Amino acid sequence: MSHIDSSGARLAFHHSPGNGPTILFLPGYASDMSGSKAVAIEAWARETGRAFVRFDYAGCGESEGAFEDGTLASWRDDALAMIDRVIEGPVVLAGSSMGGWIMLLAALARPERVVGMVGIAAAPDFTDWGFTAEQKMVLLSEGRLEEESQYSPEPTVTTRGFWASGEANRLMHGPIDLPIPARLIHGQRDPDVPWERSVTLAGLLRSDDVQTWLVKDGDHRLSRPQDIALILRALEDVSMG
Repeated sequence: MSHIDSSGARLAFHHSPGNGPTILFLPGYASDMSGSKAVAIEAWARETGRAFVRFDYAGCGESEGAFEDGTLASWRDDALAMIDRVIEGPVVLAGSSMGGWIMLLAALARPERVVGMVGIAAAPDFTDWGFTAEQKMVLLSEGRLEEESQYSPEPTVTTRGFWASGEANRLMHGPIDLPIPARLIHGQRDPDVPWERSVTLAGLLRSDDVQTWLVKDGDHRLSRPQDIALILRALEDVSMG
């Protein structure tokens, strides 16, 4: 494992050298680089000789920092630090859930570097549609919101800072100027991110080389062997050019 400094925190990452565009995995909210999807993609990348990077945002996993200090913009900047300082040449972004939002923001910030995208239950703009009016009031009045998590024994915490950063970086209000290949994979039994979000996103992306792959019995995590196989096929698709 290696480290670089970004925004005052040491970020942990694993870099597997190889050929072709470097695939950069962007984890979801309160997730990290040790998840099954990131590890499975890394194993496939090594077997096929492809370059791959997985990392932890500041305050997550093996990286330094406090989770509650993180915002959408600061974690986007962590992703950009990987692109600018760890990776050479073209990049393919693979974004899971919130990572799918960061994927879009990073691609817009580095259009000369990012050559393809794979969204996995991508959740852009979830600060808008992912919270009830009551939850938003709690965030604004108390500064943080705690919710039970079905993925962890620890509650999921959202801060007012993160929410405000998300609202300032919403993208789904008009065309998204990313003329690059994209594959959007979404389970239709996703309880967290409505699959219709990926269909809407596909329509907003400026590229014609966009496909939405719906998995009828797929959940939010999309980490079963058949789901991983789809993700790998999507990564091959967008890495061809």
